[in-house]
Amino acid sequence: MRVSFKKKILARCLCLALVAIVILVIPACSNPMKGIIAQDLSEDIKAKEKESTSIDKSFIKSTADFSFDLFKRAYDSEKNSLVSPLSVMIALAMTANGADKATLEQMEDTLAKDMGLDNLNSYLYSYIKDLPSENKSKLSIANSIWIRDDEGLKVKEDFLQRNADYYRAQIYKSPFNQETVSDINRWVAGKTDGMIDKIVDDISPEDIMFIINAIVFDGKWKNQYSKNDIIDRSFTRSDTSQVEVEFMISDEDMLIEDEKAIGFIKPYHNDHYSFVALLPSEDMSIDEYIESLTGEIFVAMLENAKQAKVKAYIPKFEYDYDLMLKDILYEMGIKDAFSAHEADFTRMAELGVDNIYIDQVLHKTFISLDEKGTKAAAVTKVGVKLTSAGPEDQVFIILDRPFVFAIVDNKTKLPIFIGSLMDPAA
Repeated sequence: MRVSFKKKILARCLCLALVAIVILVIPACSNPMKGIIAQDLSEDIKAKEKESTSIDKSFIKSTADFSFDLFKRAYDSEKNSLVSPLSVMIALAMTANGADKATLEQMEDTLAKDMGLDNLNSYLYSYIKDLPSENKSKLSIANSIWIRDDEGLKVKEDFLQRNADYYRAQIYKSPFNQETVSDINRWVAGKTDGMIDKIVDDISPEDIMFIINAIVFDGKWKNQYSKNDIIDRSFTRSDTSQVEVEFMISDEDMLIEDEKAIGFIKPYHNDHYSFVALLPSEDMSIDEYIESLTGEIFVAMLENAKQAKVKAYIPKFEYDYDLMLKDILYEMGIKDAFSAHEADFTRMAELGVDNIYIDQVLHKTFISLDEKGTKAAAVTKVGVKLTSAGPEDQVFIILDRPFVFAIVDNKTKLPIFIGSLMDPAA
């Protein structure tokens, strides 16, 4: 039986690479883009200044809800987990600028609830622009779009302009060969100061575009540890087995707690960002606690933090975490975007009879926490193809069993990274 050409649907993969890196105490990287041979179209599509939007409670609530919904679904009870919800949101918002109809509606509902994509673009533009960045507490965000050099691919100018305006995306055209693989990985390595050196292994004939977000956080603890602040102590895993690791002891002054957990806020230099630790109650498993967490609960706990003398014990740890986000995002409501037949990215590009869809979403993260600070990195590639009682005036919080942590922006209380530590020796 012959199938008419008009009814035959050819699908082409939109490849989105989202890179988010949080790095503390790292060397500067000179000439990060040296060696890239792809054609830079940024001169033809220059970013325009947009009017800032005040960050309000609706944006904070929506973003916090998305962040913890993502984390809860990405959490693995068998090992250490880590996600960067800010990276995922930025890259998907950039992608949504090319979506239409049901595909757009689903992405809007998942990313922005009732605010709509236009408002989300404005909020993210203002939020990113206002995030503090200083010498000892630096946060930088970079975005790029890589387009296959194909005469049949007509990328919409409005799609590119919106992402240049709101996200300062650099735009490249390339033949999508092995040189392009090297260029993309070189861009990633440069924008992450070498913490992530690869996001693309190869490019298939169906791949037509990569959309990349990179976040770099470089900071130091506000109060540094000394050698006398380091001790050996046992950490009890979920299966009750124990491992001996180094713990760092510090005096903190911000206590957070509710009926399910207790924790503290440990600031980085200049108090723009903080490390937040949450230790579940002894009668609650880490699984149960994470299931009960919501963005609203997390933000409320930080807003209700109180002054107190806290003796904090934090284990040193270092780990990476990889997962595919396609199924997770599908469960969160982004469905049509992953369908070769149902996806509608007609506001992004035209490609004859071919249809454009998201093929996969890969998220890679890395974190290292020690007495100097925290080094954390995340890469997301979307292929569109204890408490013990001490003196009355002091609380001891010993993170010697599985706990939740986050790196947050102190002004909004929104998390840049969220993780769970199950085994500091893994």
